[in-house]
Amino acid sequence: MTRALLLAALFLVGVAVGLVGAFVQAARWVTAWPWGQLVIPWGLVLVLILLLALIRGGAWLVRTRFGGWAVIAGWLAGTIFMSTESPAGDLALAGGTRQWVYLLGGVVLGSVVATLSVTESQSRLR
Repeated sequence: MTRALLLAALFLVGVAVGLVGAFVQAARWVTAWPWGQLVIPWGLVLVLILLLALIRGGAWLVRTRFGGWAVIAGWLAGTIFMSTESPAGDLALAGGTRQWVYLLGGVVLGSVVATLSVTESQSRLR
């Protein structure tokens, strides 16, 4: 019973990261250089690092891979919700390069991190 509640809580954490991350990933810092502009997508990097840390932390907390998969499933649900068009025609995630990197990078990197096993030494940290 406790593990099921913990997995549900991790799923909701993933949903929250997916909902907030849809907006934060668009943040960038633009600076002018003599040869042009340099754009640093700090929001994208921040959200992906947070997502990967939460996936790994969820796996360690539950002491099984299901904790990580609960976080990534919630993130995917929240992200898909934000990428669908609202009745007013608004989109939080459009079809730009940064958004594709956010979606595909989150899925690929998140799946890799969620698939990593939780060793006995890592689960004893708790």
